[in-house]
Amino acid sequence: MEYHSHAVVTEKKVTLLEHGQASELTDYLANEVRVALVYNGISHTVMLASPENLEEFAVGFTLSERIVSHINEIKGVELEFTPEGILIQVEITQRCFMELKQQRRNMAGRTGCGLCGVAQLEEAVKPVMRVDSDIRFDIQHLQNALEHIKSNQHHFKLTGATHAAMGLNLEGQVTAAYEDIGRHIALDKLIGAFSLRQAERPVAVLLTSRASFEMVQKAASANIQILFAMSAVTSLALELAEKSNITLIGFCRNGRATLYTHGYRLLGQNTARLAKAI
Repeated sequence: MEYHSHAVVTEKKVTLLEHGQASELTDYLANEVRVALVYNGISHTVMLASPENLEEFAVGFTLSERIVSHINEIKGVELEFTPEGILIQVEITQRCFMELKQQRRNMAGRTGCGLCGVAQLEEAVKPVMRVDSDIRFDIQHLQNALEHIKSNQHHFKLTGATHAAMGLNLEGQVTAAYEDIGRHIALDKLIGAFSLRQAERPVAVLLTSRASFEMVQKAASANIQILFAMSAVTSLALELAEKSNITLIGFCRNGRATLYTHGYRLLGQNTARLAKAI
């Protein structure tokens, strides 16, 4: 969906320089739009995002950042379009809003001493949440998802500039896919989508990006038990996945993947032996 003048993709005439020759062609650019999240009238943060599925983004961000603990604590989401960008007005319960204000007050007051940086670092790392552990996924079905990545990346096919977060079922079929220029925003959109619709939580999530700390933290907040990433896994992501009881797999490409944590959820060839070693 495109929002008025905030199109997701821009078409532009460009000059191709190739083998010493210049030629004109049409290129497609992924648009970056300033998106401000405003809670109960107070601005919280501004991000650059792709201008679609922004209600899902707002809900997913609010849940994954633990501003609220349940979707029922989000009372409304409204979009306001301006020449400078898009304002997302999110109304949350008074209790959640007071807690958010207290967090902001604590952060604003921590300046002027050597210990303040330590306090701010502690604030950035949220308490570890452990996910449930009842799901089992046949690793052979990962190939099914990998074969359908391109068909679920409509904006990437045009621009080459977006990431995707895809929800998978037990057969490895893609049940939902959301794109954004920001990998963490794509995951927020996916989380917001199944939360808004009260849909069944994906068995696993496939990321077209790397799995960094914040991606694992968001997955834990949403009780996502299995996280596949097409690219690398960072050290902090691995550490948090271990503590959060998340099965983390990186470098997922045709016919191969690297298992990092909690392999007991994976079924298939030799995974029982691997699970014992990890």
